[in-house]
Amino acid sequence: MSPWTHPVWCQWYSGGVEEDTAAVSAPWLQDCVVSLSPCSDLMVVAKGSKAVFLSGMSPKTQTLTFNVHTLLTFSPSVFRSSTGRPDWTCIVVGFSSGYVRFYTESGVLLLAQLLNEDPVLRLKCRTYEIPRHPGVTEQHEELSILYPAALVTIDGFSLFQSLRACRNQVARAAAAGSEVVQPPPLAYKKWGLQDMDAIVDHSSVGIMTLCVFDQMRNASILGGFHASVKGSLPAMSQYITVGEDPTQGSSQPLLSHVALAVASKLTSALFTAASGWLGWKKQNEEEPTQKQKPKVEPATPLAVRFGLPDSRRHGESICLSPCNTLAGVTDDFGRVMLLDVGRGIFLLNWIKALVSEGRGESSPSAPLPRRHAQFLVIYAPRRGILEVWGTQQGPRVGAFTVGKHCRLLYAGYRLMGVNSVTSQGWQLHTQQVCLFDPATGALRTVTVPFHLALSDKKSERAKDLHLLKRLTTLLKSRELEPDYLESEAQRVLLDIKHPAIKKQALESLLANKNAPVSCLTNITRLLLASLRGKGTVHCVVVYPVGSFLFWGCLIGESPLQKVCDTLQETGISPQHLLSLLLSVWLSLLWWTSIDFQRRLCFLLSLGAVESSWDMQCVSPWWQQVRSACVQSHSAAAALLAAIVAHHAAKDNITSLAETKFQSEWEAVSLELEQWAVCVRQLEDVLALQTLLCVAPLKGTPGGATPHCSVKALLEGGRGGIADSVAKWVFRQDLAPERLKDMLQRRGEAQRTEQPSQPVLREKSQEDLLVSVCQRFPDSLSPDLLFAHCCWEYVVQWNKYPEEGRYLCCAVEHLKLVSSPHIQLGISSMMWNTFIVKRFSAAAFLMEKVGKAPKDRLCRRDVGMGDGATTSFLGSCVALLQILMEADSGIEEVTPPELCVEEVWGGAEGPASIVELALEQRGIHYPLVQHHCLLATLLHTAMTFNLRVKPLSLFDSKGKSAFFRELVSIQLMPSGDMDPGLVSLRQEFLLRVLTGWVKTQSEAGMAPASTRLDLDSGDEKWPSLCLDLGTLLQVNPDILRRHLVCELYNHGLDPRAEQVMLEVEDKDVLGSQLLVLTGQRLSYSLLHTQTQTKPAMELLARLPPTLCTWLKAMDPSELGCLSVPLSQTSRLVSRLIEILPENHGQYSLALHLLEAVEVLQGED
Repeated sequence: MSPWTHPVWCQWYSGGVEEDTAAVSAPWLQDCVVSLSPCSDLMVVAKGSKAVFLSGMSPKTQTLTFNVHTLLTFSPSVFRSSTGRPDWTCIVVGFSSGYVRFYTESGVLLLAQLLNEDPVLRLKCRTYEIPRHPGVTEQHEELSILYPAALVTIDGFSLFQSLRACRNQVARAAAAGSEVVQPPPLAYKKWGLQDMDAIVDHSSVGIMTLCVFDQMRNASILGGFHASVKGSLPAMSQYITVGEDPTQGSSQPLLSHVALAVASKLTSALFTAASGWLGWKKQNEEEPTQKQKPKVEPATPLAVRFGLPDSRRHGESICLSPCNTLAGVTDDFGRVMLLDVGRGIFLLNWIKALVSEGRGESSPSAPLPRRHAQFLVIYAPRRGILEVWGTQQGPRVGAFTVGKHCRLLYAGYRLMGVNSVTSQGWQLHTQQVCLFDPATGALRTVTVPFHLALSDKKSERAKDLHLLKRLTTLLKSRELEPDYLESEAQRVLLDIKHPAIKKQALESLLANKNAPVSCLTNITRLLLASLRGKGTVHCVVVYPVGSFLFWGCLIGESPLQKVCDTLQETGISPQHLLSLLLSVWLSLLWWTSIDFQRRLCFLLSLGAVESSWDMQCVSPWWQQVRSACVQSHSAAAALLAAIVAHHAAKDNITSLAETKFQSEWEAVSLELEQWAVCVRQLEDVLALQTLLCVAPLKGTPGGATPHCSVKALLEGGRGGIADSVAKWVFRQDLAPERLKDMLQRRGEAQRTEQPSQPVLREKSQEDLLVSVCQRFPDSLSPDLLFAHCCWEYVVQWNKYPEEGRYLCCAVEHLKLVSSPHIQLGISSMMWNTFIVKRFSAAAFLMEKVGKAPKDRLCRRDVGMGDGATTSFLGSCVALLQILMEADSGIEEVTPPELCVEEVWGGAEGPASIVELALEQRGIHYPLVQHHCLLATLLHTAMTFNLRVKPLSLFDSKGKSAFFRELVSIQLMPSGDMDPGLVSLRQEFLLRVLTGWVKTQSEAGMAPASTRLDLDSGDEKWPSLCLDLGTLLQVNPDILRRHLVCELYNHGLDPRAEQVMLEVEDKDVLGSQLLVLTGQRLSYSLLHTQTQTKPAMELLARLPPTLCTWLKAMDPSELGCLSVPLSQTSRLVSRLIEILPENHGQYSLALHLLEAVEVLQGED
């Protein structure tokens, strides 16, 4: 039974008198309110005071008290049923009295509340949406209710909890036969909409945060020149309304204002109605006999933030996109306008007649993760047309003829009560755009393939794949008319653009057993005719046809002469036959049979030489063979074909020369020279391809093995060969020193001139590289290869910045380049392209936080973790040092001349890295040194986790010179520095030395089994600090004295004695060490847990002044407490040596020596 002929529906519509189909299909639906659930499983149609709930079961009629103004259906469900559908659906009904009532799908009233005394205009719902991009604000669920002059919003979470409780309470009351207890009122926000004459529709965009520019712009527009802005960006909820004067307006209440407006409304009505609901009602309380009129809370004024005024245009409806960035607006002119929600401007305008519109998003029927795109769906009732447009600037992707009295339905929301946890795994497709036809009762869903949203090549390929899928589905149908199959297959094959997909479609069609032969013949002929006109026959049908014609001949199953006679009878041109033959040969993977090659030679010779051919010209026949060989990615097959063709061409040319000249002279022609070059090129390519096909290390990035051909190398420019080998070096993770050793072997092999005889053994990785380098002595010279390896590693590091060793390897490769000109150019390009941006970010970050930043901050600002940042800064120091060294030696060496092998002299393409490096301008050495100093300070601070503001260690001139072009002339700091800055620098360097000594002490105290091997580079830090002191105008003797004291402080006496020899001011050092000696002796005599009797006797014999002095010492300042007495005795002896006899503390040192010797004797 049709849903529109059901007795319940007919009785509700016509008052008990059934009407014919024509009456039912009248345009009465335009006067009804229609709502469709987001899962499209329930539709509600209301008119006047009656509503019908339509579902898969019989429709139900509900009689209501007041006239229905608007409807909304949603599914409040966290849990799903066994069928995957929602548990239940809630119907929200807005009445002319201002009431909003909530019903179940069976018509049971759950909740009713009077929110305003005006008629309800629109009900809109916003549900949880999974954020598709990082940084997108997660929106909360919300129900918004529009009145003529007010907007009421109800939080979705509290509404969901209330409705669930109401449903459970109604079910318990029905089971027990008791009355339903009145639930407590809903908490809501109520806004009084101002500055608009009339409002007919709205949309709730959700929480948004302005950028700094928009905040300042709005403040200047609203507050004028002297307006002030807050330091933090305010969060606000955005509401868009449409109506009259202005046509469209946007309001944005701050969240802080929202909280103030709602707080008073929650407490005033909650507990007055919650006693019976929550179980607090006493038994002796009685219900009031007369119901009082519910109190209506006043609205909080909300002004329009900005609007689009148009006195003649009246907005009628608005529909928000799923991503909350665009909205479609209709007006009384019959137009549809696309609104940019964020910027508040109209992007497009469609001129239609009596248009209603909807929005939707489409996704392909592919496994997750799905790709989504937005489309605008427009329905024009007068014309009866449904159109689909791509957004934002997309064309019309589809148009359909439908009825003139349909309704376009779009929920615009999903299931309620879903959050980030429960939304995982949901496969239910919601937010569908549907078209309801009242004439037939059909509900059609608009589904748009994803590829229609793409453009250019991606769109063409996606469309071709869609057509291929359609053909595959068509071929799987068992009962299919041959004529229909032929017409559909022809249309699909002609519409497919990409040759590879067209070939796949043709093969699928030819492999189908149910297709008639006549059908296949007609389709193939039509396709061949179409392809000949486009010149793409070779890509689609050459190999299948070539294999059919020549395979039997090549393997010896068909006689050669018979095949030739047959081919001649076909009338196919020799050039086409040659193309078919080469396509078969170059696709083979084995050619071991000598007879196999002999047959190929015979076939290639057919039609090769004409009697009128000039020997000093290039033969078009053999040129076609060479073109196919140089384009082939199968180097072995192409080389064998070239050798066979070279032999056949030489025989033909020799016989022709003997016929023409009757001479014993050997024929020399341009053709043979061309073949010699081609064979040599293919030999080189085969060697290179063999090297590139070596399996990379597991887990190494770098992409798939590149295809190699003569044409590709020629088009890759002069650096194409070195670039391919550099990518191979990266995939194999070859260390720079090992690569250097391999290249040295190549040089030794060239000097000894070893014969290149073939050896029947599997070549190692090193042998292959040496062999390739011998074939390309110029293109793979050491400097060129190291330069390309350096660039490849830095490119890969830029992709994976956490892999700091990639950048270290790049710098190591750069160090191995012998030419300072190449070093200078590569270093400058690396700095400008990859380094300076991250380097400046690290400097500003450390300056901001005042210390070595933690991992989270490094990832946010620099794009890598703290460990990778430390490695990066160390590589920056090494790179800038290389740059300075190259600039110093550039005048002593002439620029290198870039050569290329003779057979590869025709290479044309982009300039190589080395060519670009030689074009770089010189640098300003002081500026590079200035940056190197900053990089060293940053690396030092990150290594030892120090507190410092690196940029504050420089004056204004030094700060302004940072991060400028290294070739520019900047005003550098000069003369004596400010004493305050020098003091800060000295304090920083002293902390560096302290940190280094601590690492040495900790490494020495660690167990041998767990001790980390210290790099020899760890010994560089003291000398580095002294060098930095010279550059930063810090007295190096102060640094040496501090280093000696820190080494003694941590018990590293032997190292301290070495550094002590370089100290100039021994008097000051002696005073410092005297205090340290006293701390050691004080710990031994006074602060040990078990004091010995000799120690107590010694204290009694010591002079009172010495005892008092020792008691004043604080041993807790020592880094190492347990120091052998022998070391302390040696320290006191050194003190007596460096202190002069007239020194004020010389006698104290003598007493200390006596005390230490007594203690040492007792031990």
